[in-house]
Amino acid sequence: MPSSRITTRLICLGLLALLLGTFSHTFAQTQVLSPSDTVRVFYKTMRDKKFREAFAMSIYRPAIDPLSAAEFEDLRPDFEKLAVAIPEEVNITGEQISGDIATVFLKVRDDANKDQAEPVTLIRVGANWIVGDKDNLDIVTKAGKDFFFNARINIHHDEVQAMLLKISVAELLYSQQHAGKFGDLAALILAGMIPKDLEGTDSTGYRFHVTVSPDGKIWSAGAEPAQYGRTGRLSFFMDAQGVRSGDAKGKPLSAKN
Repeated sequence: MPSSRITTRLICLGLLALLLGTFSHTFAQTQVLSPSDTVRVFYKTMRDKKFREAFAMSIYRPAIDPLSAAEFEDLRPDFEKLAVAIPEEVNITGEQISGDIATVFLKVRDDANKDQAEPVTLIRVGANWIVGDKDNLDIVTKAGKDFFFNARINIHHDEVQAMLLKISVAELLYSQQHAGKFGDLAALILAGMIPKDLEGTDSTGYRFHVTVSPDGKIWSAGAEPAQYGRTGRLSFFMDAQGVRSGDAKGKPLSAKN
């Protein structure tokens, strides 16, 4: 994924982390970085997985500072996903400054392997530039440490909805290959129709299950958050009538809900 898309994801979805407001307190006191250098150092530090230092250079510091060590470690896998997607080199082609707002232009490769110019917005806070914009800084500041967990939960909700629809398609294909009978979760995974990681909760934050009637003619599926309030809030249920969701405090929904 191009580095600019990482910035977009961070700013628009609210994806994840910063702290150690002393990011090189010494460094910050001895040198004020230009917008371009701020972007360059931010991506390098992020790629090196120095997450606290990196996000201290962005609008997400108010969401990181209040996190306990345990909460930060809980979010680390999300941060590492972002770090992996950042390219080794960030090619900066120019910058524009207007008062306390700056735009740095990056040259990135798109999916068609073509160079594209992408903008990164920065704002000036005190003497320093930070990655992000004022509107999103206000959102992050208001949410505090709940920001990252809320962002994770919203992403998981969307992913669960999409995965249940994928299970629905998988059941249709499975039944066509098995004389009209449907398969449970293990059977669908064995057939290669849905990901194997649905057997656990690490990648999805949800427990998925598929129930099939004894004659194999009726099926339903559901998903509940592995950690209610941390990996998700909504429970999901799906059958031939479609997908339903609701806050069941982490408990399963049923056809009656």
